[in-house]
Amino acid sequence: MVQCLRPSDAVVAQAARSLSAGGLVVFPTETVYGLGADALSEGAVSRIFQAKGRPTDHPLIVHLADGAAAAGLADHWPRAADCLARAFWPGPLTLIVRKSSRVPLAVTGGQDSVGLRVPAHPVAQSLLKAFAAQGSGAVAAPSANRFGQVSATRAEDVVAQLSPFMAETDLILDGGPCTEGLESTVVDCTAQTPRILRPGVLGREAIAVVLAACGLGLAAPLPKTPDTAVPRVSGSLDSHYAPRTPLWVLPATALRDRVCGYVARHPQARVAAWLFSGWPDAPPGVHVAVAPADPIGYGRLLYAQLNDWDRAGFDLLCLEAPPPLAAWEAVHDRLRRAAF
Repeated sequence: MVQCLRPSDAVVAQAARSLSAGGLVVFPTETVYGLGADALSEGAVSRIFQAKGRPTDHPLIVHLADGAAAAGLADHWPRAADCLARAFWPGPLTLIVRKSSRVPLAVTGGQDSVGLRVPAHPVAQSLLKAFAAQGSGAVAAPSANRFGQVSATRAEDVVAQLSPFMAETDLILDGGPCTEGLESTVVDCTAQTPRILRPGVLGREAIAVVLAACGLGLAAPLPKTPDTAVPRVSGSLDSHYAPRTPLWVLPATALRDRVCGYVARHPQARVAAWLFSGWPDAPPGVHVAVAPADPIGYGRLLYAQLNDWDRAGFDLLCLEAPPPLAAWEAVHDRLRRAAF
């Protein structure tokens, strides 16, 4: 069985050796847990796709200990990338740039661009620094879950989804719950005007402010129809972050009405509902929890709640739709894909 260990200096050193030997290491970041392998080894990278059941044309994000190491994997380091990296790294931001020849096409899904990130989590930083001392220092790491399913923000979520697909020599570093809970914001810096390709913990307004201070703009949000000129990135499929259990996301009144109708038709069904104000008179069989009313708290708990309920054997999961405000952009993006 794959080892799940609390990180210590000795365990992190062991994890770095595993990466150097072509192994897989699951590690916490501030956003979600990542399934890592040596980004400059095609053989190691191929194991990520096998473990996740991930299509090989779906690119991976490469994690590094600092901005200088990240810039070393770029063919060209654009001014926009430099401005954003200086402002937000280490942190929940992924920058898309033209890749150097050192980065295998297996990492980028055959594209000439690569996503780079410097995570802020202390365990991730310790691992990346230890791996840099004895290996490439570059760790390709998508979220540590089966492809398309709910991301993992706790080690137990990783064990439940991935341990059957990992080798006994691989490691899971249990760094506790992730502090942010939603994936990084992805910004494309390959075009003249940067564009957000995936909203995340780091908000659009904060990114626009930094770019404006550098004399740069931020492109408008992507249209709903796919733009083939834009690089493919992780988490951009219409159906993603999805629990195995059917999921409804509706405004509160519509959600209550629809659940009541469902329970009337299926009296033995077990339903889980997450609403901002609760549901004191919920019908029998409906398990109700109160959702955090702020986007940061909601995002931090969303995946953990979905993973818990998915494993609890409910027949239906129901979430009250958050308010249509800019601060909730990343949450809306994940819910739209999860309930696709």
